[in-house]
Amino acid sequence: METKNKMGTMAMPKLIINMSLPLMISLLVQSLYNIVDSVFVARIGEDALTATSLAFPVQLLMIAVAVGTSVGINALLSKSIGAKDYEVTENIAATGVILAGAGTLAFVILGIFCSGWFVSLFTDEKTIGAFCEEYLSICMIFCAGTFVGTMFQRFLQSIGDTFDSMVTLIAGALTNLILDPIFIFGLAGLPAYGIKGAAMATVIGQWVAAILAIILNKTRNPYVNIRFRGYRPKKSVLKQIYKVGLPTIITQAIGSVMVTTVNAILMPFSSTAVAFFGVYYKLQNFLFMPMNGLGQAAIPIVGYNYGAKNKERVHSLFRTIIPMAAGIALLATIIFLVFPEPLLNLFSASETMLQMGIPALRQFVVLVPVLYILVKYAGISYGWYAFWVSEVIAVVYAIWAARKELREKA
Repeated sequence: METKNKMGTMAMPKLIINMSLPLMISLLVQSLYNIVDSVFVARIGEDALTATSLAFPVQLLMIAVAVGTSVGINALLSKSIGAKDYEVTENIAATGVILAGAGTLAFVILGIFCSGWFVSLFTDEKTIGAFCEEYLSICMIFCAGTFVGTMFQRFLQSIGDTFDSMVTLIAGALTNLILDPIFIFGLAGLPAYGIKGAAMATVIGQWVAAILAIILNKTRNPYVNIRFRGYRPKKSVLKQIYKVGLPTIITQAIGSVMVTTVNAILMPFSSTAVAFFGVYYKLQNFLFMPMNGLGQAAIPIVGYNYGAKNKERVHSLFRTIIPMAAGIALLATIIFLVFPEPLLNLFSASETMLQMGIPALRQFVVLVPVLYILVKYAGISYGWYAFWVSEVIAVVYAIWAARKELREKA
C-alpha cells in the first residue's frame, strides 16, 4: 500500500501518454458498440438504421448517468488513495457499487414501461417504430452491464491502471463484433433475429466487459476493496461524488437531449436525415474519443495530486494535455474533410444520404435554434453548418471557464 504511485512521481508527458493511450484505445473500442451495430443494421435497411438513430439518445442518457456517477467515484477514490485514507476508500467503493445498482434499476423500469412511449414521440411509421421499440427495450432492460462495467472500470482507473480497464472494454467490443452478424443474420445455425439481434449482441458484450472488470479488480487492484459489512452511507461522500459527477452527467445528458431534439426537427422533413445524423454523431464520437481519453486520464491524476497536496503537478498536467488535444482534434477534422463518402458508405448510405451527408461531414443552446432556422429556411443541406457555429462558441467558452478555474484553484 505504501509503494510510490506513478501518478505522483512519473514525468508528466510520459504519465499522460502512459495513462491516456490505453484509455484512448478503450474509448475507441467502446464507441464501436454503436458503430458496429449501425454498420450491420444498415444491411437490414434504412428504416432499421433510422430506428437505431432514434434509440441512440436514450443509450447516450444511460451512458451519461453511468459515466457521470463513476467519474465522481473515480475522483474521490484517487484523492483518498493519494491521501492514504483507505477506510474512506472502502466506503467510496461500496457506495459506487450501490449507485451502479440504483442506476440499473431506474433504467430497467423505464425500459419496461416507457420505451414504447418514447418511440411514439418521434415517429408514426409502424416499421421504424417497431424496430426502435424492440431495439431500445432490450438495451434498457438488460443495461446492468453498462452500469456495473463502467463503475468497476473506474475502480481500476482510480489507481492508474488504465491497461486492465482497456482489456475489459476490448473483450466486450470483440464479443459484440462476433455476435452481431450471428444474431442479426442467423449464422451458426441460429435464427435471424434482425434488429433484435443487434441489441442482444450489444448487451452481451457489455456483460462480458462488466464480469471481466469485476474479476480484474478482485485480482489486480490492491487499493480498492469493497466491503459491505459495517457499511454506512455517508451524506458527505454522496455530496462529493455528485459535486464532481453531476456536471458530467448533465454535460453528457445534454448530448442526449441535443440528439433527441435534432431528431425531432429532422424527422418531419426526412427519415433519411435522421438516419444520417445518427451515423454522423457516432462517427464524430469515434474520431474524437482520443481527446476523451486524455480527459479521463486527467481525472485520477488531478485527484491523486490534490490528495497528495502537489498542485504544481496539476498545473503541469494542463500545460501538457491541451496541445495534445488540439492535435488530435485537427487530425479528426482532416479525416472528416478528406474521406466523407467512404465513411458514409460503411453504413450502406443511399444516394440521398450521400447528397445530404457529405456537406455535413466537411453543443445544445446554440446548435438547436441555429439548426432549426437553417433547416426551415435554407434546407437540410445547409442545416449541418449549425454544428460549426455551436462548436466555435463551445470552444471559446471552454477556454474561458478552464482558465478561470485554474486561477481560482492556484
